[in-house]
Amino acid sequence: MSCSKLLKHWKALSHILNSSKLDNRAILAPWCARRLHLSNYVNHRFDQFEDTDKRTHFNEKLEKGPSLQHFIANSGETIDNYEQVSVGERVPYLEEELYSGHGRKVYFDTYGCQMNFNDTEIAWSILKDKGYAKAESINEADVILLMTCSIRDNAEQKIWNMVNIYKGLKRRGGKKKPLKIGILGCMAERLKHKILDKEKMVDLVCGPDAYRDLPRLLSVTSGSGQSAVNVLLSLEETYADVMPVRINSNAKTAFVSITRGCNNMCSYCIVPYTRGRERSRPVSSIVEEVRKLSDQGIKEVTLLGQNVNSYCDKSEEDHYGGLPNSEAQGGGSAGENTVLSRGFKTIYKLQSGGRRFSHLLDQVSRIDPDMRVRFTSPHPKDFPDEVLYLIKDRPNICNKIHLPAQSGSTAMLQAMRRGHTREAYLDLVHHIREIIPDVALTSDFIVGFCGETEEDHRDTVSLIEQVKFHYVYQFPYSMRQKTHAYHHLKDTVPESVKKRRTQEVIDCARQGMLRLNQSQIGQEQLILIEGHSKRSTSDMWGRNDGGTKVIIPTDPIPCSELDPSLQELTIGDYVVVKILSANSQTLFGQPLYLSNLVDYASKPASLTKSRTALTPTLILKAEAPRFK
Repeated sequence: MSCSKLLKHWKALSHILNSSKLDNRAILAPWCARRLHLSNYVNHRFDQFEDTDKRTHFNEKLEKGPSLQHFIANSGETIDNYEQVSVGERVPYLEEELYSGHGRKVYFDTYGCQMNFNDTEIAWSILKDKGYAKAESINEADVILLMTCSIRDNAEQKIWNMVNIYKGLKRRGGKKKPLKIGILGCMAERLKHKILDKEKMVDLVCGPDAYRDLPRLLSVTSGSGQSAVNVLLSLEETYADVMPVRINSNAKTAFVSITRGCNNMCSYCIVPYTRGRERSRPVSSIVEEVRKLSDQGIKEVTLLGQNVNSYCDKSEEDHYGGLPNSEAQGGGSAGENTVLSRGFKTIYKLQSGGRRFSHLLDQVSRIDPDMRVRFTSPHPKDFPDEVLYLIKDRPNICNKIHLPAQSGSTAMLQAMRRGHTREAYLDLVHHIREIIPDVALTSDFIVGFCGETEEDHRDTVSLIEQVKFHYVYQFPYSMRQKTHAYHHLKDTVPESVKKRRTQEVIDCARQGMLRLNQSQIGQEQLILIEGHSKRSTSDMWGRNDGGTKVIIPTDPIPCSELDPSLQELTIGDYVVVKILSANSQTLFGQPLYLSNLVDYASKPASLTKSRTALTPTLILKAEAPRFK
């Protein structure tokens, strides 16, 4: 049959599937005719060669080939007596052996945010299931996969430098040791054409929503020597059924992805274009993953998402209850729509129904009372009171909130399309500290955004001084293609000015961080040991409830407050320490005894000196008139 006739068949079938009324006979007629034509074609072809065995084998494979349900599975309609086949199912007529790794070793090189590290674990889980092995070093790798970041130009430049290094390894290996190089993640989606056209030594490009396709992409590059690409974004992919395999099996902390993509469309941000629109995993799959991590001995999980606290699971017919209307901050009906923080707005339609972040946080925190729960990165607009009170009341939900400000200037916030003013942000900080007095706040700031003046910059510095963050992440602005700023604004701030302003932000933030850390000297705090110090083999490090790093000696300590018998420290231990000294980023302490979250939380508040923030009246006294 000619290509034009085949095309007519497909158009006819598509037209029938998209019609409002489906007629089984109308669908089956062209399909049966096509199967009859194939059967006649096969008989005619093999009659010429009189090879009965080949004919039988081919007919058997044809019978196992695509049937009608493969073509109607995603039509949006159901037909009686036909079982729908999901896209992810193994197709019986494709040989599983084609996608097998056969023990080939994969080395992952990961850059960027925590989400990328979680994506690495997802990709590794998929490849491990197909027979690939993990390479402990670059030298033993058959495949090198770079998990990339596109958020800033500096991050991309680091990755280009590494690609050039790996290209040299590939050339030196030659045909004796063929090395495959792949680009995964955000940079793969954003620069797919440049990667393949300019960097000829890259074998595959795989976007954030296509990791399930990695075995096929690798098989294509191995079998044909051609480059393979899949950067399609999805409205549904959350990898809910993929249990990530941790790259560092000795770690006692883990990341759990709960949302993917973002709907905020901030003018500077590339994320909605590289990771697609926002979608949430079902609560049940997240709870199952966290429970398995608890069974494996994990002591801390961090819930991840580009906008983690806008989580909304609509996979079941449960709907969001929230607070009574009289208590809802936004003044709207909590039973109908999302409740935003006071003074915040969005450029997209608010979601209604579904199970929200407060419900998920409640369920996750109940799994293991001795497992810490953190979350990042949230948006300030999505902090209803039920989330704040849950953080306050659950001992295993850390009293730390990352609250990205990006700028202290209302003019810049409007240009960034952040959906709030300086005053609304400070109002939210005040409200959070009223509910959680000992909360540790951290933030992000972009320095030198389009049109930023010296006055705008001074507003940012003054915001940092007034809020007194426990940690500040600051970045000079770099223009990203596809973004709103790229099409509508101009990057007018010279690089030298960006560099100077960035240093001023760093200096201001570190002064505040130093004062906060020094205020904790003499306190007793509970920390989770996460590893050995890189600077001294006689020290270990952990983090307190607020996320600050604490360095302690590795001396044996009592098993508990009441048991004086000594025990060696190990990764994953909860230890009560007394803070002895501090710098702007680190605390130094003396370990007192081993404990756990439940026992430590049950001690009277007067005996637990682990408060890690100043009181709200000290923080915002100068700003009080703003909220009247």
